[in-house]
Amino acid sequence: MKTLLRKMYKWIDSRVELDDLVKFMGKKYVPINRHSIWYYFGGVSLFLFIIQVITGILLLMYYKGSEDLAFESIQFIMSKVQFGWLIRSIHSWAANLFILAIFVHMFSVFFTKAYRSPREITWLTGMVMLLLAFGFGFSGYLLPWNELAFFATRVGTDIVGILPVIGEPILVFLRAGEDVTGGTLSRFFGIHVAVLPGIFTVLLTIHLLLVQRQGMSEPIDAHHDTERKTMPFFPNFLLRDLLFWLIVLNILAILAVFFPWELGKKADAFASAPAGIKPEWYFLFMYQTLRYLPAHILFVDGELLGVLLFGAAGVLWALVPFWDKKSSRGEQNRFVNYLGLFAVIFIIVLTIIGWLI
Repeated sequence: MKTLLRKMYKWIDSRVELDDLVKFMGKKYVPINRHSIWYYFGGVSLFLFIIQVITGILLLMYYKGSEDLAFESIQFIMSKVQFGWLIRSIHSWAANLFILAIFVHMFSVFFTKAYRSPREITWLTGMVMLLLAFGFGFSGYLLPWNELAFFATRVGTDIVGILPVIGEPILVFLRAGEDVTGGTLSRFFGIHVAVLPGIFTVLLTIHLLLVQRQGMSEPIDAHHDTERKTMPFFPNFLLRDLLFWLIVLNILAILAVFFPWELGKKADAFASAPAGIKPEWYFLFMYQTLRYLPAHILFVDGELLGVLLFGAAGVLWALVPFWDKKSSRGEQNRFVNYLGLFAVIFIIVLTIIGWLI
């Protein structure tokens, strides 16, 4: 077996010069410190995105993106296609774990100050990919054309529509009209399977190239260590990364098998909205916050003010490498740490409250 693998390696190496790549990877080193565990969540996010692409392609072979056939095509996948229910369940669970992994990766980068110079562009591409991940979740949520997704999409696009000047055009663009219809489903289908994956792949390529070019960032407090430890990227770090992938794959399999994703009832535009309708968990903290705001705050619509504040907070968060001047000089900025801690607590608490109420 080893002889066969060696012959295959030599055959490929003679054509694409694998030795040069292996030598390059062998010269890359990863810092070892008490924060090293967080390095693996970037790879976990990549792994879950790959699973999304593979399962999405398999589902695409049977899915029909029209108002009359979407729900029935999902029913067919789950009941008639061999292991179709499992593929759909893996796709749905992987989407949620994907966003969770990106959240963990983003906050770990934030608290270790890995966004500081010269990694500002790496941080910005990551933030845009987080936004695209939200887009994946929002657009994919409608595709089964079930009752819950229909009304959740209506509520979500209504929130976008309250923005001044640009809100109405964005709402009409997303819905492909004034209301959520079969045209909205076709629009979301195209965005979900073509537009977002294309943009995300380009940004992901840039992000990975930047990480390889700049290497792994070391936390600021690690700079004071007299003896810095490292490990080779290949094969040491790569094998550990693959081990994390295997653990995530097992978690994903358990969730998909024992908690299969349900389909619910087919959407009916003339039916009343089901009681207790809520968005997906990653939008829940924003949704719950908007519910707590009064109808008017100083002659301004409360919901509009909330949306604008969330938008401003998102922009400030994305631009943190440019206003956190201390981190660029290799110093700690406790205000930024407290701000990040507040954001984590706020998201967790409001999400739990929104889930329970």
